[in-house]
Amino acid sequence: MRPTDFAAMRCPVARAMAVLGERWTLLILREAFAGTTRFDAFQRNLGIAPNILSARLAHLVRHGLLARIPEGGRHAYRLTARGRDAFPLYLAIRDWGVRHFFEGEGPPTIMLDRATGAPVMAPRPCRADGSEIGPEDVRILPGPGAGEAIRRRFGAAAERAAPAEDPGRHD
Repeated sequence: MRPTDFAAMRCPVARAMAVLGERWTLLILREAFAGTTRFDAFQRNLGIAPNILSARLAHLVRHGLLARIPEGGRHAYRLTARGRDAFPLYLAIRDWGVRHFFEGEGPPTIMLDRATGAPVMAPRPCRADGSEIGPEDVRILPGPGAGEAIRRRFGAAAERAAPAEDPGRHD
């Protein structure tokens, strides 16, 4: 049985997981966010086999999160704009891990803003007024790229939730 091709799915989460879902990927990005650029430093800091690291770095380069740049007779791996854009994802996963798996002992590292010295935390989902919003507070509607299955799944709920149209109004 062939594995599911997440990249072919019409779902932004599935397509993102096609790139980010392998277990070493976010750890490699963690290292890149910490300033690691060289293959040997990635390998040393992660304790990852060289063949796996090579494949994972090539994957991140192929998908535009890292750029492989000649530097001093070797290559460096630098974050691209797409890779830097994954930083909030990394923060959210890190903060979730700290809250749920380091309750008694505390995290092994602390991230501080260089400019202010304040702890760096993932932004929480919130409304325009700043109040937190949870999954139960969200309404899902079909988007412009929705296929028929998504329209069937979320379109009926959208119609039920839509405000009644004023029969006297003509736009």
